[in-house]
Amino acid sequence: MATASGETDAEFRARIRDWLATNLSGEFAGLRGAGGPGREHEFFDERVAWERHLAAAGLNCIGWPAENGGGGASIAQQVIFHEEYARAGAPAKVSHLGQELLGPTLIAFGSDEQKARFLPAIRDVRALWCQGYSEPGAGSDLANVSTTARLEGDEWVISGQKVWTSLAHVADWCFVVARTEPGSARHKGLSYLLVPMDQPGVEVRPIVQLTGTSEFNEVFFDGARTAAANVVGEPGEGWRVAMGTLAFERGVATLGQQIGFRRELQTLTDLALDTGAADRPEVADALRRAWIELDVMRAHALRTLGSAETGTAEVAKLLWANWHRRLGEIAMTVRGAAGLLADPELDDWQRLYLFTRADTIYGGSNEIQRNIIAERVLGLPREARP
Repeated sequence: MATASGETDAEFRARIRDWLATNLSGEFAGLRGAGGPGREHEFFDERVAWERHLAAAGLNCIGWPAENGGGGASIAQQVIFHEEYARAGAPAKVSHLGQELLGPTLIAFGSDEQKARFLPAIRDVRALWCQGYSEPGAGSDLANVSTTARLEGDEWVISGQKVWTSLAHVADWCFVVARTEPGSARHKGLSYLLVPMDQPGVEVRPIVQLTGTSEFNEVFFDGARTAAANVVGEPGEGWRVAMGTLAFERGVATLGQQIGFRRELQTLTDLALDTGAADRPEVADALRRAWIELDVMRAHALRTLGSAETGTAEVAKLLWANWHRRLGEIAMTVRGAAGLLADPELDDWQRLYLFTRADTIYGGSNEIQRNIIAERVLGLPREARP
């Protein structure tokens, strides 16, 4: 497993660093830096093989309790692992929705039978998951979900549409928020269902993005079915379970994300120095500001790590999403006129600029994060709703 009895954090860091240096070689050497938002199409099969290699070494799901098949790592060790994983340039995980979101959700809210059935396949990367939250009329306003599920005998029958569903085109299962109580509204009457994707009644349509890639999808449920036992928590408790999932989404992995941000910023700074763009005051000021903001972002993440206080997750999302979008804008300023031409395809900076438009929308838009902070933390009047 990932942790050893009596091992200090420094020893744990050294062990993880050495393992990654040794194993990101041979057949996996070409995966350094592959994948991630806007680049999920890169080396997909090879990244699955890499994650199964991690699992065989006991290095998947290190934050899960040992009794649930995880590594039982402390918060500090989880931070260390994600930092070293990012620092080594290890590829982005294709199974992160299962490992980082659904797995912890099942551990917190699932039945013993659900844990026994689903957790081993997530840990060993034998089943990939996607998240069925957003809809055309319920994007950031999740409480407006209209997808329905009705119980027929021993099965739920699901009808409706989800959108912006990351990796649905490769997923085996989807965790779906659906309205199971007719006539209910807003947060009430929702249930959290586990739905197999490979069945009649499920249609996945990839959405072509500005970058030309298609990691987001529309998913149509037309009489799709799942077993009655595949509801997490009790029917009607879906809102509580869904909010639990979102809390896990903004956990320790964000510190590893920031290592990747730091690498991007360093590469851009080097480019600006090499091309002379850094001699321009507006570029130099923007780069200095980006470095300072990145340090503030890390300090905030460390200070609030593990906090359940309302507003901390929303502030963190605003910080990193806006920072990353600004980095794309700085990159285009550094590139100048050369950044306007795809020759013949988008380069890394152009792809960063275009895809980071989405950073401030997916996972909760800026507007919704600010509303939550204003209403639930600052106690300001609720925004008028139709």
